Amino acid sequence: MLKGDAAETVARLKQEAGTDLVIMGSGALVQSLMQANLVDTYVLLIHPLVLGSGRHLFPEGEATTTFQLVGTRTTSAGVVIATYQLAQENR
Repeated sequence: MLKGDAAETVARLKQEAGTDLVIMGSGALVQSLMQANLVDTYVLLIHPLVLGSGRHLFPEGEATTTFQLVGTRTTSAGVVIATYQLAQENR
């Protein structure tokens, strides 16, 4: 659990040696960290299911960012796991 300002805490944790930081299922937290340029890698799970509408990970009106696909896998259920990193021009 993070205490205090999330962006400040994550920035401090990224300076420490050790394992990767992972966020699962918190769109609001991810968006706040994206705005602070603290997300290095995005792992997107693409399910073969259409639900209609939903919440956008990348809000409309935000600055355009270019990503580079660095890996893909497909599960036996047909879920595509795509790993993206920020393109060089965005770093």
